[in-house]
Amino acid sequence: MKKKLPDTKTILDDSPEWTAADFKKAVRLDGLPQSLQKKLRGQRGPQKAPRKVQTAIRYDADIIDAFKSGGPGWQTRMNDALREWLKAH
Repeated sequence: MKKKLPDTKTILDDSPEWTAADFKKAVRLDGLPQSLQKKLRGQRGPQKAPRKVQTAIRYDADIIDAFKSGGPGWQTRMNDALREWLKAH
């Protein structure tokens, strides 16, 4: 499966190169209010839903390809399919 390369034009439009003026206006993270620092660092409270367990497992390529062909969310669909199988057995 060939990896899709990012669209460099979109990246450059969304995040233009900083100028000297941009650097002069910049504020260090520790100079921002605590509430904003927390948001920017991605800190959040305890997880509300049950945690998932990370594991390494090997599947046949055709199984993975079939789930991936449905687009984004293939891991969730695979999890749901396994859950349905468990309910039936």
